[in-house]
Amino acid sequence: MRSDEPGSRLYTAITEATARALREAAINLPADVVTLIQAAFSRESSPAARGELENILENVRVARENGVPLCQDTGVPVIYVTLPPDHPYNAALFDAVAEGVRQATREVPLRPNIVSPLTRENTGDNTGLGMPLVHTRPGERFTITVLPKGAGSENVSRVVMLLPSQRGDISRVVSETVLIAGGRPCPPVIIGVGIGGTFDGAAALAKEALLEPIDTMDPFERGICATVNKLGIGPMGLGGDTTALAVKVKIAGCHTASLPVAVNIQCWAGRRATVEVVL
Repeated sequence: MRSDEPGSRLYTAITEATARALREAAINLPADVVTLIQAAFSRESSPAARGELENILENVRVARENGVPLCQDTGVPVIYVTLPPDHPYNAALFDAVAEGVRQATREVPLRPNIVSPLTRENTGDNTGLGMPLVHTRPGERFTITVLPKGAGSENVSRVVMLLPSQRGDISRVVSETVLIAGGRPCPPVIIGVGIGGTFDGAAALAKEALLEPIDTMDPFERGICATVNKLGIGPMGLGGDTTALAVKVKIAGCHTASLPVAVNIQCWAGRRATVEVVL
């Protein structure tokens, strides 16, 4: 048996790390996200909005104490693998991650969300047809990071190809995206913004931005967040002071003739978790 085949220690370790990460992400909201929701509750001036934020915090508590998912939409399993140079990059890696998704779907349990885009046939285990989405990157530690992505927020995300002369319109594009979305993505939202790269690269940057801690923002991010919060959409679209908890931006070089901007919306349940693969 090769070291990376089904049944091997490496294959089993990858599978178990993936399942553990998905369980953690589905059940326990990261501390930085909880802190910002609590802060939003403490400063909210609208009684209706305060009530919704209180409900969210109670939801977080019940999920944690009972070991059940935060939301019935347990999302699409978007997975990032950090791979050290001494570990193989091959089909077995992807197979082991997929097996971890199947295991988590059975045991957490996760709702089987993955269907054929055309026939709408459900695969039943959140794999198949090119799923889960697995991104690999080099690093010193072998880790599995998961970003479960629900449809309500994903459906209102978008990519806009601006002209280089429209750099000043980036904040407008983000705010416009949130305004069009309204209450559909279950605000208060977390906003990932990708600037640069290519059409598809900007979207990848925006999603990766959602992996960043949200308890700090640079001046550019804070400015966009303040503009979004002036929209007054508020928690669950009922009005209020907090429409966005945070904005996180990632950038990459782009062609001199283009300016891609992607906005990836995340609901209040900014679920993410990282587990190290231990042999």
